[in-house]
Amino acid sequence: MKILTIHGIIDRRMLINYVAEPEFVGKILPKPFRPKLYDGKAIVGICLIRLKKIKPKGFPDFMGVGSENGAHRIAVEWEENGELKEGVYIPRRDTDLKLNALVGGRIFPGKHYYAKFNVKEKNNEYHLDFKSSDDTTIEIDAKLSTTFDFNSIFKSLDKVSDFFEKGSVGYSPNGNNFDGLKLDAYKWEVKPLNVTNVRSSFFENKTVFPEGSINFDNAILMENIEHEWRSLKTIKSNHL
Repeated sequence: MKILTIHGIIDRRMLINYVAEPEFVGKILPKPFRPKLYDGKAIVGICLIRLKKIKPKGFPDFMGVGSENGAHRIAVEWEENGELKEGVYIPRRDTDLKLNALVGGRIFPGKHYYAKFNVKEKNNEYHLDFKSSDDTTIEIDAKLSTTFDFNSIFKSLDKVSDFFEKGSVGYSPNGNNFDGLKLDAYKWEVKPLNVTNVRSSFFENKTVFPEGSINFDNAILMENIEHEWRSLKTIKSNHL
């Protein structure tokens, strides 16, 4: 799916990251994707992103729109024309902007579920929850931290930052095809978050992830990032 280059501001982006057993992640990935492993574990998570001034590049800011959005993501790799590629597979997207829910999968990559978001931010403390149109729910409480959780599989903020900067390419299902987007951030800067509560009905589904097969690992924050979204060539079903 080809779209105009989209420009705007990432006002706030939280990446909530889990480690999971590859065998169970592999079962929910369509071909040609497979889990990208880090220290033997699959990396999955949720991107909670508030966008501002989103509009086609070159259009004036007053034409831009804002929205709260959530994306469930799986770090993946795949072969394309004999070359190893990496990025994220996004099995679902949620948004509080009805326009996104309407055009997602039609004139903008990826089906979007409409969701009601509740967001509270004060003194570098964050609460966010949402309930989607199909009853998918997310809840997180976090606070900006000065140190990264060294119990994380990544061990350092630099390592987790590098992992996700390389995963700036995302593919979403659209029928039997996969629509791609690439995030070009004008700067890449992350900060650690201390998470006191996190819930995800998607990742807590025991029929998909049996007890003990998935665990929260870490969370990082990006703020006030000018960026562009560029469409990528659709991976066709006949490629599989």
